[in-house]
Amino acid sequence: MAKREEYNITDEQIIELYWQRNEAAIQETDKKYGKLLYKIAYNILKNDCDCEECQNDTYLKTWNAIPPSRPAVFPAFVCKIMRFVSINRYKEKKVKRNIPSELTVSMDELYDTLKSDKTAEEQYEAEEVGKIISEYVRCLSKKNQYIFVGRFYMLDSVDSIANELGMSASNVYKALNRIKQGLKCYLEKNGVFI
Repeated sequence: MAKREEYNITDEQIIELYWQRNEAAIQETDKKYGKLLYKIAYNILKNDCDCEECQNDTYLKTWNAIPPSRPAVFPAFVCKIMRFVSINRYKEKKVKRNIPSELTVSMDELYDTLKSDKTAEEQYEAEEVGKIISEYVRCLSKKNQYIFVGRFYMLDSVDSIANELGMSASNVYKALNRIKQGLKCYLEKNGVFI
């Protein structure tokens, strides 16, 4: 897995800068999480200019959200905003033309596992299903968590995940299939039938 850089400022200190309305909060967020946020956007959009715009939009939305929010897990908070911004940009561009993206590829892969003839409301509230999926992911080995989150949350390509973990792409595909099968069984065990 990639080696993380060390930073002198903590997430709590960055959040406090936002609360003080100190513009250094944005600079510190960019220093600490800019590469991660860019990677999320790039996996969805595959366009440097769009990624930079999404990054700026993410910083603005974070600035507007803190305060009143005080995120418990700051990186998850900003990553969620970046995903939202990037997916919206992707949808806007998709209407104009067909663009390739790991978003469509990874969601197509997961679709067979999660598709259903019944609506989500008929089975469970979408929030409840999300909680069950989170429980399942927490039960996975660290390597399989990395594969699942990398593919379906970070929208990394299979080749990228394979390189990060020192595995072959074929082994990553096999792991993804086992994880999806396990997820399907776990959902059924918890009353969600696909």
